[in-house]
Amino acid sequence: MAPDPNLKWVVTLLVLAQTVACYLVRDLPWKWVFFWTYTVGGYVSHFLTTAIHEMSHNTAVSSKRPTWNSYFSMFANLPLGFPAAASFKKYHIEHHRYLAVEGLDMDLPTHLECRLFKTPLGKLIWVFLQSWVFALRPLLVRPKPVNQMELINGSVQLAYDLLIFYFMGAKSLTYMFVSILFTNGFNLTTGHFIAEHYEYGQGCDTVSYYGPLNWIALNLGYHMEHHDFPSIPGSKLPLRRLRPPSMLHPETTFSLATLSIVTTVKKIAPEYYDSLPYHYSWGVVMWKFIFKADQGPSARVKRKYKFSHSL
Repeated sequence: MAPDPNLKWVVTLLVLAQTVACYLVRDLPWKWVFFWTYTVGGYVSHFLTTAIHEMSHNTAVSSKRPTWNSYFSMFANLPLGFPAAASFKKYHIEHHRYLAVEGLDMDLPTHLECRLFKTPLGKLIWVFLQSWVFALRPLLVRPKPVNQMELINGSVQLAYDLLIFYFMGAKSLTYMFVSILFTNGFNLTTGHFIAEHYEYGQGCDTVSYYGPLNWIALNLGYHMEHHDFPSIPGSKLPLRRLRPPSMLHPETTFSLATLSIVTTVKKIAPEYYDSLPYHYSWGVVMWKFIFKADQGPSARVKRKYKFSHSL
């Protein structure tokens, strides 16, 4: 699939903007550092994390040049402070291939998380710490050897962080690190991390969101569509609204001919597609997740796959 022609330019602009923001907050009082971190930094960091997600599917440069996408994702990673791009891609591919399979899909909360964070207060804490939980879970559940891309990612990120600290100081570094905490913590876009795969519709483990905040989330809300066609850039998902039957195997790849067939299927089977649940508000998603007893980290569909070989 052709890449998004605008993504690399938007990412470049935001990386530069976040670096300039680090410079601008260097001499501000701490209360204003945290104010701008929440109102600006968190949203910029959120957009960059969604861009890294897009690049894990090779939609920024060219699907024929996955290494270029990996390097560019490291560039998008710079204002986030933590080296995450290379590791994210390594585990995210398995999230698509083994969706909802315990021990293989690192998006599934662990049994310990489900036990610890089941009250409204516990779920509130869990939501605020999503960034840390999401980063640590693969290391505990399915650790893998560090690869070359992760070493490059870590080295480049360390050099950038040291430059920020040396030339701009501790407040600028704090702005950068805390921004990523607010990205998955409490802001208008936080709900997308929960809306995607938690069981709001009986038996539905992937649900789309069709609200206006897709504009600042690279249309990641179109999540059913994304899982059906992960190689299509998010910018094109609203135009296609492709939603083939869920029985299609997650490892299946599709040609352009298949896309036209699926579009036809959608036209001849509206009763199937129109009945799928969807979200209209990430805020409502968050409220239900925290305060409804049947919602929480444990509200996930889980699958068991049979493999002919060990993983």
